[in-house]
Order: sequence, then structure tokens, then C-alpha cells
Amino acid sequence: MATLRKQYAVDRPLYSEDTFAEDHNKVVRQRKTPLDHMKEYLTCDSKRVKNVGLSLLPIIGWMRIYRVREWLLGDVVSGISTGMVAIMQGLAFSLLASLPPSYGLYTAFFPVLTYFFLGTSRHISVGSFPVLSLMVGDVVTRLVPEDGPAANITGFYNLTMDQQRVIVASSVTFLMGIFQLAMGLLQVGFIVVYLSDTLVSGFTTAAAVHILVSQLKFVLGLHVPGISGPLALIYTLEEIFVQITSTNICDLVMSIVIMVVVFIVKELNDRYKAKLPVPIPIEVIVTIIACGVSYGFNFEKTFDVAIVGKMVSGYESPIAPNIEVFKESAVEAFPAAIVGFAVAFSVAKVYSIKHDYTIDGNQELIAFGVSNIFGASFRSFAASTALSRTAVQESSGGRTQVAGLISALMAMIVTLALGFLLEPLPRAVLGALVIVNLKGMLMQFREILYLWRRDKIECVVWVVTCLAAILLGLDLGLAVGLGIELLTVVFRTQFPRCSVLANISGTDLYRDRKDYTQIFEPQGVKIFRIPSPIFFANIDFFKDKLIEAVGFKPLKVLRKRNKALRKIKALQQKGDVNLTEKGLRDLFSQTTDKSHTNMEEMDLPSDLKDLPSKICWNAELPASISVPRVDVHSVILDFSAVSFMDISAMKGLKAALREFIHIDVNVYVASCDPYILETLHSCMFFDDEIQTSLFFPTVHDAMLHVLENHKTDIRKGNVVKDTRL
Repeated sequence: MATLRKQYAVDRPLYSEDTFAEDHNKVVRQRKTPLDHMKEYLTCDSKRVKNVGLSLLPIIGWMRIYRVREWLLGDVVSGISTGMVAIMQGLAFSLLASLPPSYGLYTAFFPVLTYFFLGTSRHISVGSFPVLSLMVGDVVTRLVPEDGPAANITGFYNLTMDQQRVIVASSVTFLMGIFQLAMGLLQVGFIVVYLSDTLVSGFTTAAAVHILVSQLKFVLGLHVPGISGPLALIYTLEEIFVQITSTNICDLVMSIVIMVVVFIVKELNDRYKAKLPVPIPIEVIVTIIACGVSYGFNFEKTFDVAIVGKMVSGYESPIAPNIEVFKESAVEAFPAAIVGFAVAFSVAKVYSIKHDYTIDGNQELIAFGVSNIFGASFRSFAASTALSRTAVQESSGGRTQVAGLISALMAMIVTLALGFLLEPLPRAVLGALVIVNLKGMLMQFREILYLWRRDKIECVVWVVTCLAAILLGLDLGLAVGLGIELLTVVFRTQFPRCSVLANISGTDLYRDRKDYTQIFEPQGVKIFRIPSPIFFANIDFFKDKLIEAVGFKPLKVLRKRNKALRKIKALQQKGDVNLTEKGLRDLFSQTTDKSHTNMEEMDLPSDLKDLPSKICWNAELPASISVPRVDVHSVILDFSAVSFMDISAMKGLKAALREFIHIDVNVYVASCDPYILETLHSCMFFDDEIQTSLFFPTVHDAMLHVLENHKTDIRKGNVVKDTRL
């Protein structure tokens, strides 16, 4: 069915940048100097103090609008539900960090307290995150291995292996918090934009594979030492297969049953989430049942099942981080800081959009930095958020971080009073809970086919990041993935898809001539478009594509013409030159140029002033002379997608324009950004040959100017001629 379209017509003069500037005075803006920005930044008044206070303590903002009657009950219910999940995940993820399970309860408590005051997200659940736990665990097993001596660190003297590992984990977390806090204070929250969704997806999928392999030893009941470094996953699988005949059948059967039950109930939760007031807390239910069965049948002695064991009752005094661990773990702590923030910010952004409030990336960095520093002082390990736990907090009615505070109180109650009830819990249960919660991350493998169909470069980023993180480790894998991603950006800008445009009949629009049939291309005019910034890395590519578009090399044409002119002038001095077509034919058939060719002279503009008449280079020439035919008299460069140019690009562009001008091909630049024009002026781009009159505000202005100058033969009623500006 035909769509009714409104018509519009604009009647205005044909403008070049010069004539536009004559008719429209530009406002001269006073640009601020770096000193002005510094003074403004250091200026202090009551309004600014208030804004800084609200920025650093977001709790003031949302507490003032807190609706007690409407929100409090939902926050309490949500806090209880989230707290139970956080406790179970804290116990399970502490195994990933190679720590005693009870320290996972610390991570579910201390970081939440500070985030309650400093965080800008009202819905994320702060606590342990499996990827971060695994990254911390890699450092722990490297510095304090199970089957060998610990690293030579002063603070390890007279400490048990568990105590040494706690010091390593808390020190890594403390350093991670320092990195996050420093980035927040330096206002570099934008750094998260360099981690694309594709990269994060590939990285977290690889992390899920690492987590799955690391939990197999608990599910199978094997004693596999922690291995870190490149190819650690391969070596771990080798150890598992070597010991596979020693599998503890009780651990295996119990893990399979728990994974099947939890998986089914989670699927039911997802399917009927609209009808369920609160998701069924299946992890808590199976944990309670497993504790009771393990205690009743004495699994530890009867079936040689590894259990959680002695839980730390209460909270220990704060500890200072170990500086030597800082030196040993700085390389791992920085990517962990980036990953922790990127994941938390991504999840927070989803819920802030859903519930219509704003979050601040820099303040989130400060909040997580302080939370990790504070938590590490009390022996907790790296904190971020988990999508599953946050989903529980939001879906069960949580409206603010009051729900997070209540979940932290739940963890405190278990730590102070109920921790002993978890001592008979088999570690295989925790391993099974970790594995079954990996479903979401492992299902990201399906994105490979989707990306391959939609964007093959993005697919390469995903696959390379995933493989690098699996084989080289999470820290090196993240670095490789980031490097590949930046290379794709360089590739897209260095080799953009250039095109030759044509006029769409009946409009003042110009599109790629390969994409449309009803187009108009005046003879002798080429419109070239480059959809990318022009800089030192792609200026040569730009010139090559421009030459390909026009069909000839202007410098080669100029040299051929100058060489022919030298022959003409040499014979003209003898007085026997005839500039008729027949005379030229005879001249070049009888004369050869034996003089030395100076290439610098060949590159200069053709000097025609001493010739008695003008030479038409496109006329039929003798066979002995080879001067390329040039059927183009005007080239229009569409700069509408060029966002910036550097000095190298300006020099290259100027050289390219001169080469065309020297062979009598007019070059016009259309839709150039005003900032680029200012830069061209300041860099002395314009001279006697390249003038500002060559610049036009639109491609259509430039086209009409070309048609007017060359009086191109156009059919009556042609679109370009009859299209009014």
C-alpha cells in the first residue's frame, strides 16, 4: 500500500563556505583555557558543596524520597530472600577463591555496608561474584599452593595454610579496591566503554569454563592441587583424568541429584515468575536437606566425604594488607578491578533504565573501591555483583539498598549464631550449586552463530577472547581480548568502506551508486565519500581509494603530460613545430626525447604559457605518445562522516588536492565539519591553489556549482537541475 508522504521545498541561494560566511555571521565564542577550567574546578560555594555531598553520599538522595509504607515491606522480604541466596553463594564461591567457606559470609556482609551509603544503584546485590572469586583464587593457589611451599613472604611466618591464603586473598582485594578508588577519584569511569558486550560475553563464558573445571574436584571427591598460569585448565583436566578412577561415588551421586533438582526448580521459577510472589529458594532448601542428611548419616566418616568443617564463629579483628603480596599480585589485581566494576556497572545500568533513575560510573568506582578496601580489612575477598542474586533482590520486591542491608544482617546472623549448623555440609553440594548456576554464562556459546551471521569481526573478538581466557588464564585472556577489540576499531577506521555517490532522482540526496537504479550521474563528475576520520594511519588508504574511484593516478597523468610538453617545447625552439592534430602526430613519430628526465620537474604543474595554442589532452594523440585520458573534470569529496583530521592527514589531503588541480581537475569538499575547517585555517592549509571557495556546506551545493560552471548537458526535467535548494 502506498504511503502518503509530505512534500517540502527550500528556496535558498547556492552556497559555498565563503558565501555562507558572508550571509551569516558566526558568533565568536570565547573558549575556556586550561587555566579557566582549573579555576572553575577549584571554585567552592555552597551549591557545589551540596552537589559534592549528594554525589559522594547517594543515600541522602534516595532516603529523602523513601516511601516507608510502600517500599519497606518489599525491601524486607527481598532482603531476606536475597540474604539466603547470598549466604549460599558466599559459601560456594569461597571455594573458587581457594578459601575456607566461612570467609564467603564475610564477603556477603562487609562490602554491603559501605555500598549502602556510597552506591548509586538501588537494586544490585553486592557480594561475591564467581569470576572475581576465581581470579583471586588463581593468585591464592600461585602464592600458597596445596602441594608445595608457599611463596617467600615475610608475613607468612608461623601461619597455617588457610591463614596464609586469607592474607593473600584480602591483600589482593585491598589492592583491587585501591585501583577502583583511584580510578573513581580520577573520574575515569568511562573506561568501561572499552569493554564491549561481545568482549564481556566471551570473557565470562571462558570464566564459566574455568569455574566448571575448578569445581569438578569437589563434585568427584578428588584431591586435585590448585594450578594457576597459562594452560592451567589443561593441566587441571589432566590431573582429574589421571585420578578419575578414585572418584567418590557418594559425592558424585549427591552432586548429580542436587544439580538436577536445582536446575528443574530454577526453570520453573523462570517460567512461572509472574505468578510466584518470591522465587523458590531451592539453593537454601537443598543446603538444609544436605546438611541434615550428612549429619544424620555421618557422611564424613562413613563415605569419606569432604565437608565444610569448622566455621569461624563471629568476626575477627581487622588486619593490614601485606605489601609483598601487593607486589606479587598487581598484574592480576588490576584486571580484576576492571572486570568487577564492568560487570557491576552493566547490571546496575539495566535496572536503572528499568526503574528510571540515574547511576554514576565514577561514583560506582568509588563505592566498590571503598567496599573492597573495607571488606578486605576484615578478611573478605573481592566483591562485585551477581546477575542471579540481583534478579532475586529486584524480582522479590526490593526497591532500594535497604534490601541489601537486610541481606547483610542475614549473613551476620549466620556468622554469629548459626554457622555451626553448616559445618556438616558436604563441599560437593557447594560445588554442585556453583556448576548449576553457570547455566546462564555457559549458554552464551550460542552467541557465536548469531555473531557470525550479523558481524564476523565481532564474532572474532568473542572467539579470540574466550579461547585466550581459557588457555592463557583470565588476566592474560582479558588483555588479549581488549587488544583484539582495539585492533578491530583500528581496522574499521583504517580501512573504511568508501563509496562513489550518485544523485537519487527527484531529490537532493546522494547515495552509493551501487545500491540504487534510479540515479543521476553527470558526465565528468565523481562524488567520493569516506565514512571515517582521516588520520595518519588511513590517509594513504584514502588516496588509493580516491584514485580507484576516479580511474586514474593524477601524478602519473601529470608526469606524462609534462614529458610530452618537453618534446613540444624542444621542437618549438627549432621553429618546426605544428600544433595541429596532424602536426602533433608527425612530431611525436619523428622525435625521441634523449634528455635527462628530472622527476622533480615532472611533478610541477604543466607550463603552457609559451605554447601558441592550448593542447587538448583528451584528443586523439599519436601512437608514440602515451598520455592517459582523463574524462573527469570535477571531484566532490563528501566529508559528512569525517569527524576529525590530524596534521599528517591534512598534509596528505593537501598533496592529493594539488595533484588533481595540476591536471585541471577541480576538487570540491562538501559537508566539512566546522571544527575541521577551523583546524585547516589554523594549520595554514589554504594557499593560492587550495582556497576556501572549494568548500561547500552540502554535496548538492557543490554539484550545482559544478553543473553551472561546466554547463553539463542535462535532459529537460532532470532531477539535479530542477531540484530546488
